[in-house]
Amino acid sequence: MLSNKSIVRLSIAFGIIFWTLLLLTNLSILFDQKNNASLGIPQFLPHAFLILFILSVGVYYRYSIGKAESINFIDLLWRVFVTGLLTTIVSLSIKFFFYVFGGSMLTKNILLINFFYLVNLGLILSFLISTFIVWKRLILYQKSKKLLRTWQFFEYFLFLSLGFEFSGYKLFDVPFNTVILLLVGIGLILSVNLKWVAYLNFKQKWKSILFLLLVIIYLWYFFMSLVGYSNESVLITDLLNNVFVLAVFAFIFIYSVFSVLVILFNLPTSSVFESKLEEVINFQRLSQTIPTGQKEEQVFEILLDSAVSAVFADAAWLEITDTKAGKQELLVRNLNPDLIDKIKEAAQNSTLKRILNSELERNPTSQKLTATLKKVPFKSILVYPIIVKNEQIGTLALLKEVDDSFNKEMIDIINTYVNQASISIENFRLLTEALENERYKEELKIASRVQKSLLPQTLDKNHDYNITAFSMAADEVGGDYYDTFRINDNKVALIIADVSGKGTSAAFHMSQMKGIFHSLAQLDLEPKEFMVQANSALSRCLEKTSFITASYFIIDTKSKVVRFTRAGHCPTLYLDGRTRETSFFKNKGLGLGILRNSSFEDYVQVNEFYYKPEDVFVLYTDGITEATNQNQEEFGYDRLRTSLLKHANLSPDKIKDGIIDDLYDFCGKRSLDDDYTMLIVKFSGHENVKSVESVKTKK
Repeated sequence: MLSNKSIVRLSIAFGIIFWTLLLLTNLSILFDQKNNASLGIPQFLPHAFLILFILSVGVYYRYSIGKAESINFIDLLWRVFVTGLLTTIVSLSIKFFFYVFGGSMLTKNILLINFFYLVNLGLILSFLISTFIVWKRLILYQKSKKLLRTWQFFEYFLFLSLGFEFSGYKLFDVPFNTVILLLVGIGLILSVNLKWVAYLNFKQKWKSILFLLLVIIYLWYFFMSLVGYSNESVLITDLLNNVFVLAVFAFIFIYSVFSVLVILFNLPTSSVFESKLEEVINFQRLSQTIPTGQKEEQVFEILLDSAVSAVFADAAWLEITDTKAGKQELLVRNLNPDLIDKIKEAAQNSTLKRILNSELERNPTSQKLTATLKKVPFKSILVYPIIVKNEQIGTLALLKEVDDSFNKEMIDIINTYVNQASISIENFRLLTEALENERYKEELKIASRVQKSLLPQTLDKNHDYNITAFSMAADEVGGDYYDTFRINDNKVALIIADVSGKGTSAAFHMSQMKGIFHSLAQLDLEPKEFMVQANSALSRCLEKTSFITASYFIIDTKSKVVRFTRAGHCPTLYLDGRTRETSFFKNKGLGLGILRNSSFEDYVQVNEFYYKPEDVFVLYTDGITEATNQNQEEFGYDRLRTSLLKHANLSPDKIKDGIIDDLYDFCGKRSLDDDYTMLIVKFSGHENVKSVESVKTKK
């Protein structure tokens, strides 16, 4: 059994081969006629190669577009637009060639004219067939048995019309015109199926109108090109005498016109689909409609009935497994329970399709599967597991009599219902646990609120600089701390600190750090003296196994200088706004509380630098640089540097957002294993009259 990719590749190869053979036989017959030669090429051979080329192109687009998983209507119309655009560009290039060399013998050469005609033929047929396949997907959206039978009749009839290539009938012959009229009539009946239009929002409808109008323009241009070749040249293979081509031209044109008109009339109601989705989403808010006294079985009954009604399922069943009680329960709708095992076997023998979304990526055990069934009364099945606390407690199966009947919107609706049912069931099961753990949870909430209150709600601002910050705890509470303190009109103190460990003990030590910072900062101490005093104070209250790393900065807007010191904290990242050079300030320093005597001051180093507009420095905790991805690679200093350079021209808030987004993209998740905090300072205002100096060390 060939895979889809193999079929697509083979159809491309056969299409190229049959087009080449079509070209060679056409040119050979023309050469034969022009030179009265006798090459012995049968007159029916070009017609056979044309049919084989059409079939190859049809197979290619059927498997590349018709069986594609995506059902995005705008993407489908975009494919049609791009195919038509490429065909038009090539056709106009050929016309430009004839225009440039017009009047010369070259442009009057019948072999060259037929060569270019066959190039146009191949491209136009590719456009027509690809558009036909797209129209098929649009028409069969939310298909019924009757619609499917009508389409199959139309498609088979259209396929059989290829045989008219060998009949000798041409345009305006009665049999020829009769077949075209029949095909156009069936196409008219099918063209009223425009259910997909209702699922477009206002913006998508305008895009669709634009694409469809371009399709109509393409059709007109391609048809007139074929008429021009037919009237002005001797052609062996004339598409205007092909029933299939003319019928597809007419069908595509009719459906395009109908679609444009329907979309235009539906523009005033463009919010209908959005409102419908809003109603479905609101189902999640209806948990209060289920009385507290109801049992789990009643929730399952509501889920099954709602799911069947929402997707118009012909039958369904719901299996519930109670692992604790060791029993199973089965609920069915419009289905003989004896058929379930047979349907399961048919589903296992089919090609199952996984429907992935963000929730599934986080929880791979909750797989939603669709399948096309054989040898059972139903043709489509959607299987949806019911997950409560990462444990599958049941399986919902929905059945329809038509194959490939569950589209993305239906799946989203079922996802909403199942999620709400899971939440309701989980609420029942968590009731006892909630009562037992209520006190513990309340204490954690209080601790979290206290910790958040310790972090500043607003940071100091000045015309010389802007400051922004971000902090996230790995647990409910954490040990990262940052703050600013206005010392006087010209000076502001900044601090960032990281308490060893995590959780409530780290948060408690963080509160001690805040008190010490506010007490010492208002004394207007030099950075070294601040660190010595902070170490002395913390040494009296920290546990012996705990310590705090910190970086302390004083910005003096009068002298345009920043003085700072570091107590074992991550090196500060600095960006020169003029030269775009970056550096890490790695002055020495031990964490507060590691040395609890006077020798601590020997390890304190003070640095200073003059700042200028657009300079940026980034303070952060090791939760950022030590964050790892799934390959256990750390984000590291180089990636932090690269991220800052990428976003440095933005405001501090956007620099922060950009770096955090880059961190999440690298890690592949938005929750890291450690507390992570960032403080960004960007300078503005007038440049210092002094020359910008490199970092200076103060002894």
